[in-house]
Amino acid sequence: MNAVENYSNAQRKAGDQIPKFNVGDTVRVHFRIVEGEKERIQVFEGVVIARKGSESANATFTVRRVSFNEGIERVFPLHSPRVEKVLVTREGSVRRAKLYYLRERSGKAARVKAKGRSAIAKDAAQAGETPQE
Repeated sequence: MNAVENYSNAQRKAGDQIPKFNVGDTVRVHFRIVEGEKERIQVFEGVVIARKGSESANATFTVRRVSFNEGIERVFPLHSPRVEKVLVTREGSVRRAKLYYLRERSGKAARVKAKGRSAIAKDAAQAGETPQE
């Protein structure tokens, strides 16, 4: 291995720290933003439309959301230390590996079918609570 591969493998997150989500899931990405000398956490919620690189050192995932009638896509490195955590709010049922066709769709046509119950309901059921949506 060369120096670049050694460095990138050293930056990888442990197996239990890698979030488990798939294409089509609605996720909340907590991303650390540095502004001057201050740091804050910014939450970006949307549908995962692509994953690249499986779980390699330079794996990425793309999240899309629509804000003020404008589609916003953001690419996050899976192993970045700036990605604080990724929460799955809703599991989606899709039959494609990449959901780039959602870019041309708007409104109800851009929805992804839910896979059974939502992840929030599962977490609440495990904790013995009722989900609040």
